[in-house]
Amino acid sequence: MRAPVHSGRLIGVVGPSGVGKDSVMQALAARHEGVRLVRRVITREADSGGEDFEAVSEEVFAARARAGAFVLHWRAHGLRYGVPMSVHEDLAAGHLCLVNLSRTVLREAQAMFPGFAVVHLTAPVEVLAERLAMRGRESAEVIAARLERAGFALPGGLSHVIRVENTGTVNEAAQAVWAQLQPERVAR
Repeated sequence: MRAPVHSGRLIGVVGPSGVGKDSVMQALAARHEGVRLVRRVITREADSGGEDFEAVSEEVFAARARAGAFVLHWRAHGLRYGVPMSVHEDLAAGHLCLVNLSRTVLREAQAMFPGFAVVHLTAPVEVLAERLAMRGRESAEVIAARLERAGFALPGGLSHVIRVENTGTVNEAAQAVWAQLQPERVAR
């Protein structure tokens, strides 16, 4: 049985590539009623695997950004990522919305969304390297570049950060996140 969520809020999930952000988010959504996963728009090939996302060309992404279709957008790893404006509908309906974000937009998200919180997932570099190699999406060069960025700190000034080391099972990480994220425990 999925536990209910009572208030709409945006939760940014961050961490280095391979830390399991999407897996932990999916586990939380499967377990807790009212938790929604924000479907990002990405300039990545549709068949590249991983999260459920909308694949678009660079040109389509740029046109949508100019038209104001994204509440947040950024560049990382040679790709563009966008959070669609439709996230406001789920928040207005009282859902807890989890979105995989870049550290570069966290302060912007905090300024836009009341009650915004950050879930910062971490894991040792050896674990990240193994996971990145297993997913088979990137070359050895790309994996090395992603691992180089793994230790970057979060920006200062964030009001609510939940840190969880994800070295065990997805269920263990999801339980650890939820224990700290329960709506009655997240300061408004």
